[in-house]
Amino acid sequence: MPQIDKLVDATTGHAMLSFIDAFLRYHQIPLYIEDQEKTTFVTDRGLHCYRVMSFVLMNARAIYMRLVNKIFEPLLEKTMEVHMDDMIVKSMHDAEHDKGLWGTFEILQRYDMKLRPKKCVSRVQSESS
Repeated sequence: MPQIDKLVDATTGHAMLSFIDAFLRYHQIPLYIEDQEKTTFVTDRGLHCYRVMSFVLMNARAIYMRLVNKIFEPLLEKTMEVHMDDMIVKSMHDAEHDKGLWGTFEILQRYDMKLRPKKCVSRVQSESS
């Protein structure tokens, strides 16, 4: 798991930053159909099981981080940094920021990941620029 201080250091000196927040991080990972019955639970309304990963499942955080690191690998430490459901798109120059955002959004769309728009902030200029 990346540490916050390393993420701060990795964004230092960049002129432009965009902050992206994934919606319900674990619930965006579908479970294999064969594994769904292993998550069965009982309520007063009957027997149910998860179709997507639940945060209560063992290793859910690690599995989510592995997924995010895998799908964003081409961009990590170059144009973006990730910590759980928080993503930072970074660029040294204003002109290259759009390219980094497009790359991030293409991957988000390819993997059908949903965002929380109210918690996303785009094109924040660094105080040092």
